[in-house]
Amino acid sequence: MVRQWQRRRLRDPAYAEMYREHPDELVSLDCETTSLNPADAELLSIGAVKLRGNRILASEALYLLVRPERAPQTDNVRIHGLRPIDVRQGLAAQDAVRRLLDFIGGRPLLGYYLEYDLAVLNRYVRPWLGVPLPQRRIEISGRYYDYKLRQNPDAHIDLRLASICQDLDMPAPPRHDALNDAINAAMLYLALKQRGYG
Repeated sequence: MVRQWQRRRLRDPAYAEMYREHPDELVSLDCETTSLNPADAELLSIGAVKLRGNRILASEALYLLVRPERAPQTDNVRIHGLRPIDVRQGLAAQDAVRRLLDFIGGRPLLGYYLEYDLAVLNRYVRPWLGVPLPQRRIEISGRYYDYKLRQNPDAHIDLRLASICQDLDMPAPPRHDALNDAINAAMLYLALKQRGYG
């Protein structure tokens, strides 16, 4: 019902594809930003990779550098390594978001703490299209929490990414690169899917 209401408010019919879910594909998504506050964070990079069935389609990955209006905060440069000089030649944010939406289509989105990334992206999408991103969402930390809770309802569940990777016997790739983080979330999704939580 909400999706139908949103679709009627869509300002650009070229993006109606966002409302047509792909039955056998997902997109794993991650963004690096100028700050950790989604209310004012600007995009620095976007990484996304498609999944089809049990395969990560790395050859169909998307990685975009984005030119922010304000320079990244020093604390964040230490985290993601993207300096002002690195993003100076990046795409304008609106162009990057257009390319991302063309890549995603109606595929469900998955990620690790995806809510943050979508809050930042929707600050660009909503004024332009009149609606937030409508795709179904799959939160890796939530799936992992359900998986661990089923094993031991009284346990403390550590939702840090390094802890999840270690518990699922997965190598943790270099962090805070948007594409690596998107691929890592895709790998975690498949590992949980094998355990019945996909």
